[in-house]
Amino acid sequence: MRITDARVIVTCPGRNFVTLKIFTDEGVTGVGDATLNGRELTVASYLTDHVVPLLIGRDPARIEDTWQYLYRGAYWRRGPVTMSAIAAVDTALWDIKGKVAGLPVYQLLGGRSREGVTVYGHANAETVDEVLEEVARYRDLGYKAVRVQTAVPGLDATYGVSKDKMFYEPADAALPSESAWSTERYLDFVPSVFARVREEFGPDLKLLHDVHHRLTPIEAGRLGHALEPYALTWMEDPVPAELQEGFRLLRTHTRTPIAVGEVFNSIWDCHTLITEQLIDYIRATVVHAGGITHLRRIFDLAALYHVRSGSHGATDLSPVCMSAALHLDVSIPNFGLQEYMRHTPETDEVFPHGYWFEDGYLHPSEEPGLGVDIDEELAARYPYQPAYLPVSRLMDGTVHNW
Repeated sequence: MRITDARVIVTCPGRNFVTLKIFTDEGVTGVGDATLNGRELTVASYLTDHVVPLLIGRDPARIEDTWQYLYRGAYWRRGPVTMSAIAAVDTALWDIKGKVAGLPVYQLLGGRSREGVTVYGHANAETVDEVLEEVARYRDLGYKAVRVQTAVPGLDATYGVSKDKMFYEPADAALPSESAWSTERYLDFVPSVFARVREEFGPDLKLLHDVHHRLTPIEAGRLGHALEPYALTWMEDPVPAELQEGFRLLRTHTRTPIAVGEVFNSIWDCHTLITEQLIDYIRATVVHAGGITHLRRIFDLAALYHVRSGSHGATDLSPVCMSAALHLDVSIPNFGLQEYMRHTPETDEVFPHGYWFEDGYLHPSEEPGLGVDIDEELAARYPYQPAYLPVSRLMDGTVHNW
C-alpha cells in the first residue's frame, strides 16, 4: 500500500478547522486534525507546501518512520505550526492502520484500560448565582467534573465567560478584541466563588478552574493556597510555562493540584515539570503535540512520575482530534480527565463520528480506525472566516497574558 494523495481541507462550520485527508492506492483513507486556533492558514500552508509532497509514495504503515522523517528531516524542529502539521499526518496514518487491521485504534494501542473516559464541562456565567445554575445543569447532564469560571466584578470581560454557554469559542473577531485585566480583583474574588459552589454541591463533584497563564508563581501560590479548603481537582495553567523552573516556587506554596500543557507541542516543554513532579496533570493534546505517537510518549513519561493526563479538549479541536484523544485516553494507564467542550450541530454534521457521551463518560467509536470522517461536500459550504483570539492588557495598558 502506498500514499497516492493528501488533501488539506479548511472549513468553518461555526469556527475554523484544518483537516488533512490521506488517500492510498488501495482505497483506504485516513483523517487528521491540524487546527491551530487563530493561525489555521499557516498550518494549512505548511502542510500543502512542505509536507504533502513528501507523503506521496510513502508506505502509510510506517508511522514511526514517517513521524521521525517529518520531525528530524525539517531540521527546524518543534513549534506549534510544525507539530500540528506532523500531528495531522500521524493521526491520519493511525486511522488508516486501524482500518487496515479492522480494529478501532485503541486496540492497536494495547486495548482498554477503562470502560469510559471521564470528561468535564465548562460552567460559566456573569454572576455567582448564575454559575451555580450552570454547574447544576452540567451535573444534571451527567457530568462528574465541572470547570467553573465567572466574571470578575469591575472588569468588562473575563476569560472563560461566554454568551453561548455550551459552545464557547473565544476566537470571535476578524482582528483581536482587547480587554482589561486586574490580578488583584481576580485573586480577591475567585476563592469566594468556590466557597459557594462547594457549599451548594458538596464534596463529590470534581471542580476545576482555569487561571489561563495570568499569574506569577507567588501569585499562583496565593491562589492555590486560598482554594485548598474547596478541594479542587486541579488549578489549570496558573503561570506561563515557558519557565518550567517557576513551578518549583509555586509547588512550595500550595497543595492544590496543578494542571498545565495545552500550549505544549513536545515532550521537552514538560520534561522538567514531569520529572521533578512539579505538576499533577499534563494537558497536551493530540493535535498540538505531534499526534498520537508523540502524545503517547509524553503520557508514558508522565506515568513514571505519578502525573496523569488531562488533555485539552476545547472547541478548536475538531471531532477528528477528539476521537483520536479518546482512543488514547481509554488505553493509557495514567488517565486523569478529558476536557469536553461540545461542538455545534453544524460541526458534528461536517465531521460525522462514532464516539458518544453517556453518564459523564465519552466512549470511543468501535469502528475500525478512529471512527470519524469529514464530509468534504458539506465542508465546502462553510468557507474560512478570519478569527483571532483576544488580547489582554493590565489596567495601565500593558499587554498581559490572555
